[in-house]
Amino acid sequence: MSRLLIVAIFFEVGVVLMIVPWSTYWERNYFVEAVPYVEAFATNTFVRGAITGLGIVNLLAGLAELGSLFMSHGQGETPSVAPPAAEDHR
Repeated sequence: MSRLLIVAIFFEVGVVLMIVPWSTYWERNYFVEAVPYVEAFATNTFVRGAITGLGIVNLLAGLAELGSLFMSHGQGETPSVAPPAAEDHR
């Protein structure tokens, strides 16, 4: 269940990082309006693209984790604790 929560977090963060830099919220927040050089940095299209790229990386990580979850579920769960090794009595 916790792996599914991790997948949901990856997807949520990925979508937010892809959408927010291109919204009006990005241009109208306290830090952008208070400090002029932050506005020049934050509204740069390269910075927005880099943050969107991080969102894509998060989405891909979520897809990889989801694929891993389905693959492990299809093969049966592996035990989290290895069985004790047989002792060699010579």
